[in-house]
Amino acid sequence: MKSAVEPAAPYAGSVSPSFGVPLSVLDLAPVAEGATPGDALRNSLDLAPRVERLGYARYWVAEHHNMPGIASSAPAVLLAHLASVTSTIRVGSGGVMLPNHSSLVVAEQFGMLEALHPGRIDLGIGRAPGTDQLTALALRRAHTSVDDFPEQLIELFGYFDGRWPTNHPFRAITATPGLGQRPAIWMLGSSTYGAQAAGVLGLPYSFAHHFSSANTDAAVATYRASFRPGGAIERPYLMLGVSVLCAESEERARWLAAPGALSFLRLRSGTPGRFPTPEEAAAHEFTPLEQAMLKERRGSQIVGDPEAVRTGLAELVERTGADELMITTAVHAHADRVRSYELIAEVAGLTPQDPGGRPRSARA
Repeated sequence: MKSAVEPAAPYAGSVSPSFGVPLSVLDLAPVAEGATPGDALRNSLDLAPRVERLGYARYWVAEHHNMPGIASSAPAVLLAHLASVTSTIRVGSGGVMLPNHSSLVVAEQFGMLEALHPGRIDLGIGRAPGTDQLTALALRRAHTSVDDFPEQLIELFGYFDGRWPTNHPFRAITATPGLGQRPAIWMLGSSTYGAQAAGVLGLPYSFAHHFSSANTDAAVATYRASFRPGGAIERPYLMLGVSVLCAESEERARWLAAPGALSFLRLRSGTPGRFPTPEEAAAHEFTPLEQAMLKERRGSQIVGDPEAVRTGLAELVERTGADELMITTAVHAHADRVRSYELIAEVAGLTPQDPGGRPRSARA
């Protein structure tokens, strides 16, 4: 078991005695078949205070576009609502895809969130589009590309901190809110590029193990080898995104997980849709090629009863030395997603929190 460590940024949850690290939540605001995006967003507003009370450390939402089954296309807007229905858990982006935006707009949006909810905002940034190439073109028009990412980072830090390269054309601009309202900034990645950038800049790093497990070991090694203290943190801090689904029985967990497999295949085939039902997944006849694709995908997932989940998470922490785990759970019914996070909190031994952030055992 990994020994507990001090997080890169403050958090109000509890460190898991089972794994020695905090656990957090990544929410894609899934839109289930038969439901609406409004339903999905209201489910997020219901889930966030629940996991806060369970003792999770952070609640992040991801930026995706042109995906009928994901409603979190505007993280800053959703985060404002999530922060308003919680009181202690950190809320943030997992992440904002910086090439899709002006750095000034991101600084103003997240500076405003930090001003309204000081000490609770995380800004996770990435360079992938979070969508297909045509939609990326519609988002960006012709003004930016992934090749501009290093320059965009310089601008983003400048707007928050007021430190600019000599003669930079934007140094006369004041982001309001933004300047002096810097949230905790994280680098996101699914390859070694983000790992190296996070290391060189001295930032905490969140790796997408949940969909890029083949790159996990290389990215982790790159991050630690390239880390330079003196940025936001003095030593490497690694958080892994991991797909987990926990139910009372192995059979129940596999039944609930099947729609996620079908949704994944539809996305890979270029026909994304709303999150299917277990019955729809059970009726689908998987081709040999689809079965091969799913076999590779299962290597990055932890699905099963509480004991299987306990074992899987413990092995992941032991193998990677992760400092934090960010769990994403995709199921059709909101009640099943809530129950999965409850069971995970139980096997992790998280300490339930009062709304004020105190462990319940510490109440007067």
